[in-house]
Amino acid sequence: MDKTYNPEDIEQRWYQRWEENNHFAPDSDNDGDPYCIVIPPPNVTGYLHMGHAFQDTIMDLLIRYQRMRGSSTLWQVGTDHAGIATQMVVERQLATKGISRHDLGREKFIENVWDWKAESGGQITQQLRRMGASADWSRERFTMDDGLSSAVREVFISLYDKGLIYRGKRLVNWDPVLHTAISDLEVDSVEEQGFLWHIRYPLADGSGSLTVATTRPETLLGDTAVAVHPDDSRYQHLIGKLVTLPMTGREIPIIADDYVDPEFGSGCVKITPAHDFNDYQMGQRHQLPMINVLTGDAAISDNMPEAYRGMDRFDARKKLVADLKAADLLEKIDDHKLMVPRGDRSGAVIEPWLTDQWYVKVAPLAKPAIAAVENGDIRFVPENWSRTYFEWMNNLEDWCISRQIWWGHRIPVWYDQEGKHYAGQDEADVRQRHQLPAHMLLTQDEDVLDTWFSSALWPFSTLGWPEQTPELEKFYPTSVLVTGFDIIFFWVARMIMMGLEFTGEVPFREIYIHGLVRDADGQKMSKSKGNVLDPIDLIDGADLDTLIAKRTAGLMQPDMKARIEKSTRKQFPNGIPAFGTDALRFTFASQATLGRDIRFDLQRIEGYRNFCTKLWNAARYVMMNIGDDPDSAAEQVNELPTGSTQQLSAADRWIRSRFGETLLQIETAITDYRFDYVANELYQFVWDNYCDWYIELTKPVLNGDDAAARSAARQTLVEVLEAFLRAAHPVMPFITEEIWQRIKTPAGVTGDTLMVQSWPTHESFPRDQPAEAEIEWLQNVVSAVRTIRGEMNIAPRKPLPLLLQNGTDQDRLYLDKNLPLLKTVAVVDNVEWVGSEQTAPDSAIGLVGTLQLLVPLADLIDPAAELARLEKEIAKLQKVATGSEQKLANESFTSRAPAEVVAKEQQKLAELRDQLGELEQQRERIARLASAS
Repeated sequence: MDKTYNPEDIEQRWYQRWEENNHFAPDSDNDGDPYCIVIPPPNVTGYLHMGHAFQDTIMDLLIRYQRMRGSSTLWQVGTDHAGIATQMVVERQLATKGISRHDLGREKFIENVWDWKAESGGQITQQLRRMGASADWSRERFTMDDGLSSAVREVFISLYDKGLIYRGKRLVNWDPVLHTAISDLEVDSVEEQGFLWHIRYPLADGSGSLTVATTRPETLLGDTAVAVHPDDSRYQHLIGKLVTLPMTGREIPIIADDYVDPEFGSGCVKITPAHDFNDYQMGQRHQLPMINVLTGDAAISDNMPEAYRGMDRFDARKKLVADLKAADLLEKIDDHKLMVPRGDRSGAVIEPWLTDQWYVKVAPLAKPAIAAVENGDIRFVPENWSRTYFEWMNNLEDWCISRQIWWGHRIPVWYDQEGKHYAGQDEADVRQRHQLPAHMLLTQDEDVLDTWFSSALWPFSTLGWPEQTPELEKFYPTSVLVTGFDIIFFWVARMIMMGLEFTGEVPFREIYIHGLVRDADGQKMSKSKGNVLDPIDLIDGADLDTLIAKRTAGLMQPDMKARIEKSTRKQFPNGIPAFGTDALRFTFASQATLGRDIRFDLQRIEGYRNFCTKLWNAARYVMMNIGDDPDSAAEQVNELPTGSTQQLSAADRWIRSRFGETLLQIETAITDYRFDYVANELYQFVWDNYCDWYIELTKPVLNGDDAAARSAARQTLVEVLEAFLRAAHPVMPFITEEIWQRIKTPAGVTGDTLMVQSWPTHESFPRDQPAEAEIEWLQNVVSAVRTIRGEMNIAPRKPLPLLLQNGTDQDRLYLDKNLPLLKTVAVVDNVEWVGSEQTAPDSAIGLVGTLQLLVPLADLIDPAAELARLEKEIAKLQKVATGSEQKLANESFTSRAPAEVVAKEQQKLAELRDQLGELEQQRERIARLASAS
């Protein structure tokens, strides 16, 4: 093996071999239980971000684990056509050539999109491969594939025929730049500084006025009522009367509704049903007219007062405010912070807009979907997310499924010349289904379906539905869905509704909801904050200039670019080193607690890169001690029959026992979706048990004269390492494969890759409590001696005398059996028992149960020099502690600093006080020794 672990030398080489040999596909000869995960399809325009990398690590861990457990596994992979996002990418490319999509026409533009997808649309799937994703790429699907498109049309037609899809005029999120309706998920609510205009609405009878407040005065033109609370005594006498709408001359009623908060503002609310979602609901309750103020471009429409027609909404706002002021109808203007809805693609302010769209009537679909979770057919992990699910599902609005763009599944509806509509697979199907004459002119609807519509069919459409394919029969329902909480409603709930409606079964048995990946300070990663990390940069490394270029790309504001460049230079003065995929995956697994967000810290991934190196070096130690030739090594280790414990030492039996317990804990943790526990068990076993203890305990054995003991140690080193590599493979597939290839022959396994080996069972490494008790005693004694060394500042390799007092018969037995190991590992040269009646010399003392460990200090240290060193160290720490105390006593700091900063400072002070206490105790001991001498 190479002396140094270099992930770049092994990762892509192994992935290519796995994929070329079709190891990711389900084994047709495997009659094990099916286990299937469908990937949340990333946008075809996308690139791998930290959320993808985290989520895909979890899915791959589960798939690799189940594959090794004997399940017939399928990780169904694919991408989403991402209607708006993809169309915008291609439109921008055309714009650089001075061409618009309208210049090309619909058909030619769609050809351009397909050309773009063929050339550039596979970036994210290549990046998924870099993460080690063992997905079945031979079954990769795309939501615009012929098969999936056929499924989309089949579902639409079925729902249409049942009356569950209808065309209606309702309020939608309208993007006036993209000229389409968009979903709530595509709207970013941004806090911005604005104004609150207080406007007087004169009573129609001339007896006074009511004052209303609004952040969008231009919508006043579409008001159809003023609402007050029915119990508000100030206005009860006015309910049912009329006010004159400023600048229009229209008279609108004063109505009463419980929705109004009498404590807010004047207690009077203007109602614009066509331009506000809450007002729309109130308009429905009171059967108010709905008046569209705006056009699709967010300009004032032609049915508004002539003075404002054709004006942009914000220009109209300025003129309207000026006109109100001139008419003495503007009472006051307040500065006001408000949440402004902006399109996540266009950045434009989104308008609630009344327009004709296609809708799914969701109530009949929601009822069985709610029952599926209530009765346990589907389980949320963590369970608390089911409450969020129920809250959404019990308050559903009908789903707007039409979009006014060109790229996507065109709505399979045709209109005759009278406007009557018909659904079908194509025009010929429409004519046949509805027996329409050949001469009747039919025109297809121009809109496309919401991307979430095809995504809702993903679990069964990717398996071949509506055809009854072998894959659909075997792998549906799927086993688990791994996804973020932000799309429980937009995607998860809709998959459940559609799955039950069209297959009669739930789409998955369990839903694992993971948290968000945040930066080290807990901030959401975003382009504007300049704290985004690219997973590929963490894998391959990136220099400072590359990081700055990536983080500032596309930013238009010079001050923002300068701020982000400055913070990047401060955070990564030397760029990002290459950590490798395994270290990144292990970092994600170690933080995958139930439902909590991740704080991604580079120090953590650096620590797990060191863990990979630790494992690599352990394997090198094993290889050096069994020989370079695996066949020769096999002869050595096979001197002892596999599983035999007759000649195994207590240390050999102990490490096997500990590994069996580790396996049991890992299996339980995976079942419970506690991937952080999985990572912790793997880490603790290798770092603490195998490397820090067992390897050290084998060194005197392998260098000794006992051939049987050497053989047993070699066998145990190899067997436990090989089994560990299998257990760690789902988390860190590359390094485990590379090492396993070197030792697979001694382990007596077959097959050309680790990923198809069987999972090591804890029954193969049974619990051995006597061995665990014996080695725990040895560990405690060695640790106590090492603690004394550290506290007394004695060199690590300086042999120490060791006196033992007050021990039990069991202590004496353990000492007799382990004395050679104790002398070597603890570096002690003389071990003697001291009778309880004897007075021991002045010593540093450690305790193991009732057993006292005494290290006489007279000949080991210079008391005067050691006292001077301790005084200097105490003074230094006291100075730091005083500074921390002063900072925490400063109210300005504790009240203004973020809570996590204050908590960090408090923790720092507590640790300083602990260190000072230990040093002061040590000073007392040395002072006694100095006075005695």
